[in-house]
Amino acid sequence: MSSKFDSYQKRRLQSSYFSVVISIALVLFMVGILGLILLKSTLVANRVKEKVAITLFLKDDVSTKDRNNFKDALQKEVFTKRIIYTSKERAAKIYSKEIGEDFLSFLGKNPLKNGIDIYLKAAFVTPEKMQELETRFLKNALIADVSYDKPLINLLTKNIKRVSFWFLIVCGFFGLVAIILINSSIRLSIYSKRFNIKTMQMVGATKGFIRKPFIWQSIKLGAIGAFLALIGLAVVVYYIDKRAPSLALLKDYITLGYLAASVIIVSFIITWISTFFATQRFLNLKTDELYY
Repeated sequence: MSSKFDSYQKRRLQSSYFSVVISIALVLFMVGILGLILLKSTLVANRVKEKVAITLFLKDDVSTKDRNNFKDALQKEVFTKRIIYTSKERAAKIYSKEIGEDFLSFLGKNPLKNGIDIYLKAAFVTPEKMQELETRFLKNALIADVSYDKPLINLLTKNIKRVSFWFLIVCGFFGLVAIILINSSIRLSIYSKRFNIKTMQMVGATKGFIRKPFIWQSIKLGAIGAFLALIGLAVVVYYIDKRAPSLALLKDYITLGYLAASVIIVSFIITWISTFFATQRFLNLKTDELYY
């Protein structure tokens, strides 16, 4: 009879461990998907920002030497991603092609100016910082005028802030759900051992001594869950990369590294905290309260 009871208890324990691992894996998989979207959306937003240019029109009397020195100085600036120089002659050809006729033939001279397109780093593509750059460049003796699409910058910044805000709200909500689900699963697994906890406590074991094996066991289960979640994420990343190769997910080792590390760290932190407070609860219960 005793062996049957022990076998039954062992099956219950294994079932409890299995449910904890599955819960952790599913929650971490969901968190990983949200993290992947967050990281890639940030990269996509930065990529869009870095396609925005601010154009500097040079004065006609600027010498070749001064122009080259100015270009070299711009290339070294902290805000510069890349620069493209367009001569007035090339600009005239491009404009003639766009309008479908040679406007120089009836104007007699080229009214356009030599221009430098500065493609800024994403952090500098904001209305405030671009306004600062415009003011700075207008004070330069080599520059006749500065041009960039202000309405586009305002709209881009506003939309990115709005999307980021709501996405962080969603991530926060699902993160809270993840913590609650994992915490509930771990508490249920510890609940089945509440009498063992109280027995150890009654024979003089310290709370730290009692808590330690439960924490290590939960961390191991969390590690298994994290491993399963990473396998699921790897399958999703591979599928997305095949469907949308322009995102270059499999080649983005930094993002994938951050994602994997985040899943493992979140698994460790949540399982440790959940187990600590779950065991603490049962350690603080009186003997007659264990039956409720």
